[in-house]
Amino acid sequence: MAPGSRTSETLTAEDARRQLVEQLRSQGWITRPEVAAAFTAVPRHLFAPAGTSIETAYANDVVVTRRGADGKATSSISAPWLQAYMVETAGLRPGARVLEIGSGGCNAALIAEVVGPAGAVVSVDIDVQVVTHAQRALARAGYPQVKVVHADGVHGHPADGLWDAVLVTVEASDLPPAWTDQLSPAGRLVAPLRMRGNTRCLTLQPAGDHLVATASVQCGFVAMQGHGRNPARQVPLRGDDAVLTLDDDTTTANAEALRAALDGPRVEVPSPVTLDMSMGTYLESLHLWLASQPRPYGVLRVDRDRTAGLLDPQDRFFCPTLLTNDSLAYLTMRRHDTTTWQFGGHGFGPQATRLTSDLMELIAAWDQQYRAGAGPDITVHPAGTRLPDTERLRLLVPRRHTLTAITWPETNR
Repeated sequence: MAPGSRTSETLTAEDARRQLVEQLRSQGWITRPEVAAAFTAVPRHLFAPAGTSIETAYANDVVVTRRGADGKATSSISAPWLQAYMVETAGLRPGARVLEIGSGGCNAALIAEVVGPAGAVVSVDIDVQVVTHAQRALARAGYPQVKVVHADGVHGHPADGLWDAVLVTVEASDLPPAWTDQLSPAGRLVAPLRMRGNTRCLTLQPAGDHLVATASVQCGFVAMQGHGRNPARQVPLRGDDAVLTLDDDTTTANAEALRAALDGPRVEVPSPVTLDMSMGTYLESLHLWLASQPRPYGVLRVDRDRTAGLLDPQDRFFCPTLLTNDSLAYLTMRRHDTTTWQFGGHGFGPQATRLTSDLMELIAAWDQQYRAGAGPDITVHPAGTRLPDTERLRLLVPRRHTLTAITWPETNR
C-alpha cells in the first residue's frame, strides 16, 4: 500500500476510494475531474462478493464475482485503471446516453455518476444471476436509475433508441452490427477486440462505412457468451502444460507434427535487440507487431515448472509464436545486464532455423518502428469489404461481421 495508508483492518471505504483516486491520477488513468469524482463516490466494495475486504475491493486489480463450472471467471469487476480508461476515452459528458454490454453494476454506477441525472445508462448481460446481482448492488449503492437488462448483448438494446456511447466489458472477437447500428453518428464504441489472440481495448469512431480506432490499450476481459461467443482453438503440445492457441481461420497446425517437433533439438538464436524495462509499452507493441505479420501465427502458453528444460518462452501465459505445418519458433527474453533484457528465439522442428531467423528479423524491424514512434492504424470494416492494396504491412482479421485491418506506417529500414 502507499506510504501513509492504513491496513485493511482500519481502512475505511472512503479512505480506500480516496487513495485509489490518488493512485489513478498519479498513473495518468484519471485526468478529468468528473471521472475522479465518480471514483470518489461509487462504493466499489458493495459490488464485490460478500466477504471481500476493503483493501481487495479497492486494489487496482480485477475482482472476480462469478466463475463457471470449470473454475474460470465468467463475470468480474474490471480493474479500476481500465474502468477509468474506458470512461475517459469514451468522452462521456453529463446528459450522455450510454449502453454497457456486460454487467456487474460497478462500471454502470461509474458511468451514471459521470452522465448525471440527465443521462441514461442501460447495462445488458446474458447471465441472469449477474443481472440479479447487479440490480441489487446498484439499488444498495444508490443507483436505481440504472436499468439492467437480461439479454444477449450481441443484440445491443434497440428499445431505447441510439446511444452516445457503447461500452463493451466482455472480450469480443467480432463487432456485431447492433453495436454500431445503435450508435449515434458522433458516438463512440469502446470494445475489447481480440485480434489473433491479442486483445486491445479499442476506442472506435464512425468514419463513413467503417470504424477508426482513435485509442488502444492492451487489456483482459472475460470472454463473451451467447451468439457472440467465438473461442480461439487450443492445440495441446504437452497436454495442458504447453498449449498453442490459434485465433484465425488462415492458420492451421498439424498437432502431431508440432508435438513431435518438441522431441527434437532446440534451436536457440539471440537477438542484438535489448529492452530497458522502463520503455513502457514496448512488449505490448512487439506482441501486436508479431501478430500483424501475414503469416501463420499462434500464442504459446506453458507451465514453466513442468516444461523446465524444454520450453522457456518470454511470457508463460502469452508468447508470440511463428509457425509452419511442422515447426515453431517463439519469442524469448533473458536478462542482459542489470538494467536491460535481451530478446531471442527458440525453434523446434525441420524449419526451426528459418523460423528463428525470421523472428530475429521481425524483432529488429519492430525495434526500429518503436523507436521511431510508429504505431499501427486499426480500422474495422463490414465483412467482405475489399480494401485497396498498399505497400504498408497490413494484417486482415476476417470475422463473421467485420474485417479488422492493422496497418503499420513505413520506416526507413
